Amino acid sequence: MQDTFDLIILGGGPGGYLAGERAGHAGLKTLVIEKRALGGVCLNEGCVPSKALLHSAKIYDYAKGGGEKYGVTATGAQLDQQKVIARKNKVVKTLVSGVAAQLKKNHVTVEIGFGEILGKTAAGFEVAVNGKTCTGKKLLIATGSEPVLPPIPGLREAYASGFGLTNREVLELESIPENFVIIGGGVIGLEMASYFNSAGSRVTVIEMLDHIAGNTDREIASILQKNYEKKGVKFLLSCKVTGIGTGAVEYEQAGEKRSIRADKVLFSIGRRPVTAGFGLEKLAPEMDRGAVKTDEYGRTNIAGLYAAGDVNGVLMLAHTAYRESEVIVNNIIRPVTGTGKKDIMRYHAIPSVIYTNPEVACVGETQESAAKKGYDARTVTASMMYSGRYVAENEGGDGICKLVIDKKNDRLIGVHMIGNYASEIIYGAALMIESEMRTDDIKELVFPHPTVSEIVREALFM
Repeated sequence: MQDTFDLIILGGGPGGYLAGERAGHAGLKTLVIEKRALGGVCLNEGCVPSKALLHSAKIYDYAKGGGEKYGVTATGAQLDQQKVIARKNKVVKTLVSGVAAQLKKNHVTVEIGFGEILGKTAAGFEVAVNGKTCTGKKLLIATGSEPVLPPIPGLREAYASGFGLTNREVLELESIPENFVIIGGGVIGLEMASYFNSAGSRVTVIEMLDHIAGNTDREIASILQKNYEKKGVKFLLSCKVTGIGTGAVEYEQAGEKRSIRADKVLFSIGRRPVTAGFGLEKLAPEMDRGAVKTDEYGRTNIAGLYAAGDVNGVLMLAHTAYRESEVIVNNIIRPVTGTGKKDIMRYHAIPSVIYTNPEVACVGETQESAAKKGYDARTVTASMMYSGRYVAENEGGDGICKLVIDKKNDRLIGVHMIGNYASEIIYGAALMIESEMRTDDIKELVFPHPTVSEIVREALFM
């Protein structure tokens, strides 16, 4: 006899487990299938564990000399990598346990094992897991993404030997490599560069583009790079990696072939949606550049089939997956239970953060993207030194806050900043953009003083 569910979810990462919680809470009989561990990449080998490491590094930076300019001197500071990893594991275990408890509380069935789509029948979607077949009236694909491993000579051999690492293995290192080479200057590469530089590695970042941090505002990316360089991180920009050898990385720059010594190499070249190996081809949904194509409701072109998170390739951010899953569940439960609401996914005000030291955060349009979309936009840039708290806590800080404003409606459409607390401030900027606030509206808001967040309002008076 088959188990029948209102909703089957393939993937227990942010999009999958939150969809399970919301659906279960609404009374839907729900099954979440996760092949590794609840929480997915984010909780187990991405967002959360990397932040645990970065927090340890920040404390160590202050202890080993960074506090002297604030009148605090410490001696004998050491970073114990094994203890850092142990604490990271404790944090992960706590949060994964919390996810499991929430799913249980909402009466969601959880299967830890490989889920395979068998097909679609009149009864629904058939999925095999742990030796049994389950049927779901609706099916949500939330299988996430995986690291890109391009066909660079020697790369796969390096990965197999442990010389090369992805985001998964790098968070398990119990010793600090003397020479650490990072291929890719995006978010993962920069955060790991920050950590291992603080921990004592000689870090080199090799990037194919002529700048770091991808689509981040160029001025802010430049400030971040200068901060890293002051700390000793080396950047090789406009470089193509041509091979991974024994203890070295080979690359080409301006037509000249070179190599650099490495004790470990991190591959952070990008991520791609996981869409193969679990039977999705039997349903044959429409795809877009390797991702499952969805509409603003999270629907695919197959009735009853949805996709959320990295697998749809729109914005590979955990908080995007959270919101996508809520939209999907709201639209599923509305006709079934009479609760929920007609909901749509909006992507124009989703913030992103690079959790380095200093932090980088942004939301909305850059000046370049605004121009491409036809906005007549102006920018306002304010030094973080206009914030009293920033000055008090950041000796010699060079942070900025940049606002992008639509001239036609005098409306805020983008905010970009670098400096401490940026990650905690950016949600307020996202709210302003989502609410389509005009600059005069923002000027009337009362910000607490002294806070770094005041810089958003301060910039409007410049």
